[in-house]
Amino acid sequence: MTISTVPPDRNSSLSSMRYDPRFQVETRSDDFDLTSGLRLIRRRAVMIAAIVALLMVAAAAAISGLKPTFHAESRLIIHTPLATTLGADDSGRNDPLNATSETERLLSRSIAERVIRDLRLDEWPEFNPALQKASLIDEIRGILRGLVDQERPSSSAQNGIEPIIPRYYKALRVWRDGQGDVIQIGFDASDPRLAAAVPNRLISIYLEERKEGLRSRLDAAEDWILQRIAEQQIRVKAARYAADQYQKTMELASNDDAEVEAIKSTMELGERRAKIEQSRAEARATISAMEAGDDASLALQNITIPDSIAAMQRELRVQEQDLERLLETYGNTAEAVVDARARIVKSRTDLNLAVDRYLQSIRAKLATLDHEDDAVRAALAVAHEKRSRVALAQTELARLQRMTDKEQTALDRLEEQRRGLAGQAMLPGAELEVLSPAAVPLAPQGRGRLFYLAGALLASISIAVSAAFVVEMMDKSVRSFDQVAGMSRIIPAGFIPHLKRKDRENPSILFAGTQDGMFEEAIRNVLISLKQSNGGKLPNSIVVTSAHSGEGKSLVARSLAIELAASGSPVLLVDGDLRRGNLNSIFKSELDHGLNEFLSGLAGLQDIIHHHPSGIDFIPAGNPSLHRHAHSRDAADIVEMARARGKIVIFDTAPVLASLETMHLTAVAERTLVVAKWGGTSRRALEFCLQQLKSSQKSELFVTINNVNPKQHAKYNFSDSELFANSLMKYHDFQA
Repeated sequence: MTISTVPPDRNSSLSSMRYDPRFQVETRSDDFDLTSGLRLIRRRAVMIAAIVALLMVAAAAAISGLKPTFHAESRLIIHTPLATTLGADDSGRNDPLNATSETERLLSRSIAERVIRDLRLDEWPEFNPALQKASLIDEIRGILRGLVDQERPSSSAQNGIEPIIPRYYKALRVWRDGQGDVIQIGFDASDPRLAAAVPNRLISIYLEERKEGLRSRLDAAEDWILQRIAEQQIRVKAARYAADQYQKTMELASNDDAEVEAIKSTMELGERRAKIEQSRAEARATISAMEAGDDASLALQNITIPDSIAAMQRELRVQEQDLERLLETYGNTAEAVVDARARIVKSRTDLNLAVDRYLQSIRAKLATLDHEDDAVRAALAVAHEKRSRVALAQTELARLQRMTDKEQTALDRLEEQRRGLAGQAMLPGAELEVLSPAAVPLAPQGRGRLFYLAGALLASISIAVSAAFVVEMMDKSVRSFDQVAGMSRIIPAGFIPHLKRKDRENPSILFAGTQDGMFEEAIRNVLISLKQSNGGKLPNSIVVTSAHSGEGKSLVARSLAIELAASGSPVLLVDGDLRRGNLNSIFKSELDHGLNEFLSGLAGLQDIIHHHPSGIDFIPAGNPSLHRHAHSRDAADIVEMARARGKIVIFDTAPVLASLETMHLTAVAERTLVVAKWGGTSRRALEFCLQQLKSSQKSELFVTINNVNPKQHAKYNFSDSELFANSLMKYHDFQA
């Protein structure tokens, strides 16, 4: 059945309402001020409220499980025992107490175990995880840990003291007060008596352990010293025995008499040898003098001679004087002279004999002195050798005695240390001055639950607002024409408000004209924009496309066709999406052929046109399996046929970024309308789509923003936000 209508005047105005966006540089969406922040919070109020609600539920669950915690604290000073400082030469404990070291002793594992056992902390659920009911978070954590680590802790480790130790140390705090020696011990517990009992019990256990530790150290040191004393005694006995044995072996006297006698004997032998040497020198001089001259009387003048020889020498001299007197009186032949000469010869002969005998006696004496000198020299050598041996022996004996004294001194020192340790064992390990013992606290520490709830609320709001800012910063979708104002050859075609899902999916509502009046008015604004930009008349052919699928281009195309048909303008709606077209399901035609069959040559143009009772002629996509690329001449045939019949052709094409057929269709169409989804189409995709379309079409490109939420749009700081809201208010006032 074909419906024929008279084409209305295309130059007539469809509506007096039209949106003309005004781009204002001073109100760009990139600018941020306090108003922009408030607008951001307004438009993300639902998200912020949801995040705050979720966080507050989690925080309230955690805060409700909090129990009041009591804190007790003890302050003390640890001193070195005063008795340890009385003896300056005490060899016992000489390490002074250090506050840092004592703090570490207070935190030792042995003291912690004793405190836990003595105060039965394993019976308190806050310290024993086995007594606590596992929360949902703990169960989830345990499941995740089980997935990562297949090894499960043994039951002995779970039921023993190991799980309690970390919680004990978490509740305990031991620290120094500034740079002083005051040590503070604090403990947190849900029971005030337990909070006060732990520091006091810890101090008593510390004193016991300090004393026991010092006692064990002293016992170990005493055992070591006793062993050293025993070893040293053996060394002293060995050194003393070696000295005694050496003294006996060398036959050394204990006093200095032997040495004095040896020295005296050596001196006497030296003096005796010196006298012998002097006598030998005198004898050699006498012999040399007597043997040097021929005349004995002359030789005897310069040496010491015996009295008998001296008398004979004097008598010879007298006789020679008498001879000289006789020669002065008598001649050589005188009897007195001859007799005198005879007496002189006899006296000289006797003198020479006496001198010879004296010389022999001196030679004999010299030989005797030589023998005596050899004997004295030998005795002196023996004395010197003996004295050297005695000196060496005395030196070695002195060395052995010094070694004995040294070993004895070491033994005495060890004995002194042993006595010092025995004295230290009687002293306490440390002296404590408790400045303030831990008392039972009267009130819990920290803030109340209301304070934590208020803090959690502020933190939740901060997190939610931050998340909203992050989401807003990451939002790169198209929401206003201000965002594409910088592109050339772009004409804004107005906003299209969103329809309810049931209205979009129910074709009967669209054809009945009972959809939202704001939507109809927006469609009329789009047609008015197309008409005004085309010299006051509607273009013969319009391509409706988008960057991606799901942005509402088919809805806009159908709505434009319905609006034109309702106003009496003949219209031909062509489903140009050859792969995913759905006009056939919308119009519920009985045709078996469509555009794919026409492009493939399986059907003629008249065979694929369907006439709907609403006054719309449409061409479905047909069988997608016959898909063939559309060419410009094919689209030109359809446009030419529609122009001949006075119809406006609207192509509902595939998205630009998903199909090349759209580029061929825009080449033959007079106008191209690009549909962008408000808050759904990214600015980058839209810009790229428009750049692609500019390369195939020289005329301006129309852009309309679909699925606009007017209330949400009014919360943005765009120049067209308030204008759109004002238009809607005026429309509602007009309808009222």
